[in-house]
Amino acid sequence: MKSKSRALKFALAGGVALSLMANVAFADSKGKGPQSSAACKGLPNHYQLKRALINARNTPNGGFNLDMWGTIVNRDGVVCAVAFTGGNRGAQWPGSRVISAQKANTANAFSLPALALSTANLFSAVQPGGSLYGLQHSNPVDTGVAYKGPAQHFGKPQDPMVGNRIGGVNVFGGGLGLYRNYNGTRVLVGGLGVSGDSSCADHNIAWRTRNLLGLDAVPAGVSGDAARPDNIVYDITNAPGLGIGVSAGGWGHPLCAVGVDGIAATLPAVQTP
Repeated sequence: MKSKSRALKFALAGGVALSLMANVAFADSKGKGPQSSAACKGLPNHYQLKRALINARNTPNGGFNLDMWGTIVNRDGVVCAVAFTGGNRGAQWPGSRVISAQKANTANAFSLPALALSTANLFSAVQPGGSLYGLQHSNPVDTGVAYKGPAQHFGKPQDPMVGNRIGGVNVFGGGLGLYRNYNGTRVLVGGLGVSGDSSCADHNIAWRTRNLLGLDAVPAGVSGDAARPDNIVYDITNAPGLGIGVSAGGWGHPLCAVGVDGIAATLPAVQTP
């Protein structure tokens, strides 16, 4: 099983590397549309995302074992690929399509070349009194992008979000920055968002998807775990008399189910250039 997983990871990462060299354009004359070569060169295409997402979803992740949506954006927030794991677009929560895009946009928008922040890391920081309170109300979703086009294209290579900036901020688990290893240098190239299960499971599935795609050369983060710098942090405790728990480090996320913290602690380590 381990060698099979390694072979799959190499195959997916190799496919992404090939896409970096292949400048295939599906864009219209205005530079929009599926996989615009200029916007999405070097990022996973629909089929690579879908294959990695399915394999990540089929691993025990501490959730409800539900099907998922996944979205990739580039460094400018342009949607490059949207996919789902189920048999059709109704096999997973319809609302999670746009949420996955929000998460991808958030992870990209609030990560830097030297510091990665997952959407899970933002939960406590945006609560009243938190260091980033109000962030969740910034950068609203472009509803004209999120809901336009025929629904039969949702989650397909021609998803109407592809080639457009979606915007949006989401502050629970499931969004991760994408970092490529260029000859020993970590380069931030975009964001991945996953939605469709509990937010803790979303984070775990996103993490495994990024790992399979070979885009996890993460530099540093706030998790306190050097091997998993932007991992979800479970350090929230309920203070007496308060309905909202307090994160000891300021970057904590609620525990969605008993034992899910153990899964996060054993997620694959990030790449070391």
